[in-house]
Amino acid sequence: MNGNRFGRLFQVTTFGESHGEAMGCTVSGCPAGLELSEEDIQADLDRRKPGQSMITTSRGEPDDVSIKSGIQDGYTTGTPIGMVIQNKDARSGKYEPFITAPRPSHGDFTYSAKFGTRNWGGGGRSSARETVNWVAAGAIAKKLLAHEGIELKAHVNQIGDVEAPEVSFEEILEHSEENDVRCAHPETAQEMQELIEEYQDEGDSIGGSIYFEAQGVPIGLGAPRFDSLSARLGQAMMAVPATTAFEFGLGTEAAEWTGKDRNDDWEFDAEGTPTPVENDHGGIQGGLSSGEPIYGEVTLHAPTSIPKSQQTADWETGELKQEQVIGRHDPVLPPRGVPVVEAMLALTLVDFMLLSGRMNPDRVDDQPGRYDTEYHPSSPRNE
Repeated sequence: MNGNRFGRLFQVTTFGESHGEAMGCTVSGCPAGLELSEEDIQADLDRRKPGQSMITTSRGEPDDVSIKSGIQDGYTTGTPIGMVIQNKDARSGKYEPFITAPRPSHGDFTYSAKFGTRNWGGGGRSSARETVNWVAAGAIAKKLLAHEGIELKAHVNQIGDVEAPEVSFEEILEHSEENDVRCAHPETAQEMQELIEEYQDEGDSIGGSIYFEAQGVPIGLGAPRFDSLSARLGQAMMAVPATTAFEFGLGTEAAEWTGKDRNDDWEFDAEGTPTPVENDHGGIQGGLSSGEPIYGEVTLHAPTSIPKSQQTADWETGELKQEQVIGRHDPVLPPRGVPVVEAMLALTLVDFMLLSGRMNPDRVDDQPGRYDTEYHPSSPRNE
């Protein structure tokens, strides 16, 4: 099976299945000299882990990360960083009815049709549990970006027909982690919570969307055409499980705007550099970063595992059956999807920072040839 690696220079290769022994990933291309600990990574994993509120699955996974390689005395060494997250609460038995009778709108049938077999417990490799690896790798990418003055954040801006008003980046930073929905507008967050609970009580689920933004991104990240920043960002976001749409800037609303209205006029900033007056282009022009904040939105459909009875077709018996998905599942995805979207944004930006030469691929201090560094290990014989 291919498709398990993301990135060109900052490469993330993942492994694991939903109800297997463990999840894990290898991060190659992280420069040496970055101060990094398991606690740095755990902070984001705790935001994604199941069982954190009443509107998430009750699966009891601590998602504790263990770094196996690539770190020496608290700093990255430039070698591959290996991370493992054990699965502690897998219960595959509940998925036995669907071994030969695929769940509606899941990957059950398509995986079996492609490979002739599949790990059926909890969806196996097609499960969104695999995103735990992305968040672990994304935490490293975020730290590298912060070292370069780039900050990013996301929040839930819509659940069902409840949509939050536009909020500032500062408000997202301040308020998005204050409620279970991860919406930066407190009043709307309460409405979203009530709506989610209604669907949860009915044994159903609901979709929503996540707004993301990155500030401090330098001008010129990206490459022409197929490697444009928007194209690669689209690939990253469309890889997020349950994503049905990705947009940046005005997104689909651009269909309603004239060229004159959408076009961003130019002016000079204080340093005499041409700068767009507005940012309707979402920080990307001609496929390259413009130096303005990059922002956009990812739409996630309703979770497909629901307690309501649904029809399936058992290819082993030739019968049509009514089955219920009995298990522990989220009634809505965006609240736990926020750190996943942030991770994919961070991984994409770090990769382009390395590809463009804005970041030294060997070491974060950008001092090639210097070996006597503050992060080099000391010999105990010299103490």
